Amino acid sequence: MKSEKISEAVVRRLPVYLRYLNELHKREVATVSSQELGQKLDLNPAQIRKDLAYFGDFGRKGIGYDVSYLIEKIRQILKIDQQINVALVGAGNLGQALSNYNAYLKDNMKIVAIFDSSEAKVGKQINTLTVQPMDELGRMVEEHRIRIGIITVPDFEAQRVADTMIEAGIEAILNFAPTILKAPPHIRIHATDFTTDLLSLAYYLEGGKDDDNE
Repeated sequence: MKSEKISEAVVRRLPVYLRYLNELHKREVATVSSQELGQKLDLNPAQIRKDLAYFGDFGRKGIGYDVSYLIEKIRQILKIDQQINVALVGAGNLGQALSNYNAYLKDNMKIVAIFDSSEAKVGKQINTLTVQPMDELGRMVEEHRIRIGIITVPDFEAQRVADTMIEAGIEAILNFAPTILKAPPHIRIHATDFTTDLLSLAYYLEGGKDDDNE
């Protein structure tokens, strides 16, 4: 891998490549070119080659990329060649939906514990897991080596939950609460605010300008 810092945009494209490569693998396609990837994913082939070149020389001139080999390498880069345990805080409708969503399992991301501060929700069964009280978070993080946390609580509770996760030893957080979280520099936080994304679509409904150069 190159020693220079890899941009977040590159890292976010890797799962996109992986998803399509998995589709090719299911269809028993052995090789794929950057041109084919670019056409399918609506990306510049040169950008795809550059992205992958940050991590190694995976392609062969005139042949392209070996699909199985590239899947293996991207999984290693994303660190999903081993199981990564996840804790979810917030057993409301969104938390329950995420807990019942099993597509991530094939990528070795597994929600192994669910927590909530509401006594009415503690003890409730969601899929194969039982909702636990927040004071069990630290013990479960240590016991199950949980590295990622998901927050699906109201915005006014999110920072407190994030602080609790960080204190327990969680290294990265996916935040669904519509608020900006503060964390130490070594903690990675990704925000998923689908309300903002949905509202921004309204701009394009009546021919709003789409200028990628701005």
